[in-house]
Amino acid sequence: MISVWELETFYRKRDIIIIGAGFTGLWTAISIKEKYPEKSVLIIERNSVPLGASTRNAGFACFGSLTEIIADSEKMGWDKTLDLVKIRFEGLQKIQNYFKNSAIDFELNGGFEILNHDEPLQSIDEVNEKLKSIIGTEKTYFLHQNKIKEFGLGRSEYLIENPCEGSLHSGKLLQKLFEKCNELKVEFLFGTEVEYIAENRNEIEVQLCEDILIKTNQLIHCTNAFASTFLKEEEIIPARGQIILTEPIENLKLKGTFHYDEGFYYFRNLGNRILLGGGRNQDFKTEETTAFETTEFLQNHLETFLKEVILTDQHVGISMRWSGIMAMGSEKTPIVKQISERQFCAVRLSGMGMALAPKIGEIVAEMI
Repeated sequence: MISVWELETFYRKRDIIIIGAGFTGLWTAISIKEKYPEKSVLIIERNSVPLGASTRNAGFACFGSLTEIIADSEKMGWDKTLDLVKIRFEGLQKIQNYFKNSAIDFELNGGFEILNHDEPLQSIDEVNEKLKSIIGTEKTYFLHQNKIKEFGLGRSEYLIENPCEGSLHSGKLLQKLFEKCNELKVEFLFGTEVEYIAENRNEIEVQLCEDILIKTNQLIHCTNAFASTFLKEEEIIPARGQIILTEPIENLKLKGTFHYDEGFYYFRNLGNRILLGGGRNQDFKTEETTAFETTEFLQNHLETFLKEVILTDQHVGISMRWSGIMAMGSEKTPIVKQISERQFCAVRLSGMGMALAPKIGEIVAEMI
């Protein structure tokens, strides 16, 4: 049983409840409070810290690689692909406008893609032409062969650079977003799971564990891969991303964020260590899961990739291993929409949530 004190404070009715305190939930709350400062906003998060993908990623301020954009255009068409590029580009700019680079370890060292065949190079001019109106430069992607040796990537045929991508510290960015939310009087309930949602004509009842009920006028689902609990009609496929982090490496040449094989592999320097993730295209079915585990098969595969592609036979120890859960669909367009009279969702960010969430938050604020 709860007390009157709890009922009239922590569990009182709110104007808006957001489920999920990851990047999407936090940016959505910030956008709503900036647009409607008088509205009360509560974020409910089932873990003690945001889990999912926001604290479990590779820390890419992700713009997207050349082959990724070519693959997206073939799958979704150019209109949807360019819409997505625009949101990512503006999202990354918004992060830099809100927070000092030093506060979130933001480094704009550029993004690079390793290619071992020349087919994508034939499309580079067309892609640059398409992106020109969004990015404002003639060449978003260009060949930078000199850096192959500079980065110690001797076995790679081609290296494509794009200046729009960077890296950051995901944990520090989340902390800064929490600070911003607190400043705007957004409230939180951590370690609290939503068990049931009942919508009627006048309000929504959000049932928490231990028979606690909170009422709200509007509800926004921001739980990405875990949204299928309540959004059964939507196509949301969980996709686990496994990651390894090396021990410090003396005289590490690598600097920046790197992609390989349409973005299925991604690696970067974290100081003088290498953070490497991906490879789920080697075992798609097993990786369609919400279980935070690592598998022997993919961990061994990542270590082989580290030796053969990045460090070329240099032996280095692994200091940490972890996994995060992304949400995918048959195409990369996020699901951002009104799902009933009083409910909305912003989910399925296809591993690009860091860059997409700042602008998606604005889109949801316009919807409500």
